[in-house]
Amino acid sequence: MKLLIGSAAAVAFVFAFGQSAMASSAGDWAGPYVGAYAGPNQSSGHATTTTVYSGVGYFAASSVTAIGVAGNQSMDGSGPSVGLLGGYNFALDDHWLAGLEVDFGVNQVDETSAAGNAYPCCAPTAFVVQSRVQTNWLLTARPRVGYVWDDWQAYVTGGLAMTNEKASFLFTDTYAAAHESGVFKSNKASWTIGGGIERRLDEDVTVRLEYLYADFGGVGGTSANLTAYTPAIAYPVNVFTHRATLNENLVRFAVTVHV
Repeated sequence: MKLLIGSAAAVAFVFAFGQSAMASSAGDWAGPYVGAYAGPNQSSGHATTTTVYSGVGYFAASSVTAIGVAGNQSMDGSGPSVGLLGGYNFALDDHWLAGLEVDFGVNQVDETSAAGNAYPCCAPTAFVVQSRVQTNWLLTARPRVGYVWDDWQAYVTGGLAMTNEKASFLFTDTYAAAHESGVFKSNKASWTIGGGIERRLDEDVTVRLEYLYADFGGVGGTSANLTAYTPAIAYPVNVFTHRATLNENLVRFAVTVHV
């Protein structure tokens, strides 16, 4: 938290009191550039876990309903996002720019949630449903449109976003040491949208503050690995269905060099 506050203060200082560049036109921003970014990532999502009733299975009908209620969970988390970027700007006139930017970097997401209850049929024995979503990288490729005045540029952007989404689930109980788990992985291609403000510090160097929202949808599947009792008895008729969604809010401070 201290590092985040310190970084925010440094960004504010650069934007407010940094060395002023000469007034520029869109043509001065045109051409290729490379840079690096860093900032916090706030993520959120939703997880569901359900199972089915069977007359030869482990659960009572009321237990199946209770598991579905507990498995309906909201998740949130936060982590760092750090990476490299590159792009190209085209001047449309004195004030308007269009361009394309690509970035790739570390993007740590770890969301967890857990909920449970006593079995309606068999209290005080109880169950717990645990859900977790993780990613560790992010790639975006985004067109940009910007407006330039003096040594500033404000822009909007949106396009492709990709990450590796991993969803993990665990069901346990105290009735007969029941255990079920599922892990589902997918490289997700989806969309992102956002915008930012950028300032030229000199002819080649700019700094920016940017916000991006990315929605990666969901990942999930089914499992039939429920066991209970000791020694373990398998109950494949009680099929579990798991699913989790992920979206991210990213705030980035970036430094770019025009080459």
